[in-house]
Amino acid sequence: MIPTEFDTDMLVLAIWGIIFLIFIVNLFRSIRLVPTKSAYLVERLGKYHATLDAGFHALIPFVDKVAYIHDLKEETIDVPPQECFSSDEVNVEVDGVIYLSVVDPVKASYGVTDYRYAAIQLAQTTTRSVIGTLELDRTFEERDLISAKVVEVLDQAGASWGIRVHRYEIKNITPPETVKNAMEMQVNAERERRALLAKSEGDKQSKINRSEGVKQEMINLSEGEMQRRINEAEGKAQEILALAQATAESIEKLAAVISAPGGRNALRMQLGEQYLGKLNKLGKTGSRVVVPANLVDFQQWMSAIGLQEDKSSN
Repeated sequence: MIPTEFDTDMLVLAIWGIIFLIFIVNLFRSIRLVPTKSAYLVERLGKYHATLDAGFHALIPFVDKVAYIHDLKEETIDVPPQECFSSDEVNVEVDGVIYLSVVDPVKASYGVTDYRYAAIQLAQTTTRSVIGTLELDRTFEERDLISAKVVEVLDQAGASWGIRVHRYEIKNITPPETVKNAMEMQVNAERERRALLAKSEGDKQSKINRSEGVKQEMINLSEGEMQRRINEAEGKAQEILALAQATAESIEKLAAVISAPGGRNALRMQLGEQYLGKLNKLGKTGSRVVVPANLVDFQQWMSAIGLQEDKSSN
């Protein structure tokens, strides 16, 4: 069948429609709205031309092309588990996390094929080399040392890759099951040792506290006994002093009475009454009493104490 003129016109019109559609599509694709914290790298005729920052940009259709798009925010990259040997020939499995961001989109696009893959590989090799210099026990203690070394190496390489490594964190260090069991036994033994030590320290402190309590109690009792004796001594001293004062006053009064006119005779009379009363009591008792022969000689007794009868007063 021979195409007619109408068919030819329709074919040409379809071709022009396709060309126009392609032009419209490329025209719309040449209009770029770049989000915040993003960078678009534009190539013009296959060669790097410019880096588009956040905002509105218009490209030349069919000439300019967005070749790379980079997110400038900090991103997290998991480092897969890998086997490492410590200096004491123990095989451990280590994995981690890298926190990095793109600081130079041009270097990140043209300086390395895939900066994420390169950072992961470099982190793994550096981790293996650092753990190879440490014993197994120290690998658990020196996480900060391993992380700092990985960050240092990645920063040196990142200068040419257009990235900045903020930090590297080790997630897990997993030893073999046999080593893990031995470490658990060691930890349990150490825990039991600390428990026994704590118990012995507690017993020691308890005994010290009890002895201190007994000591303080004895001190308190002795101080109380001492204070009691002091108080009793002071009471007796006060009693003796009061008796002495009373005796002195009675002696002074007696002396005053004796010195008064008729005092000696009055004293003799009072003593006589008391003398006769005592003799009367001796006679009434049912027991035998041995007394001196001159007991009934009242005048002799008065003369012995210097109380002779004062005849001048009569």
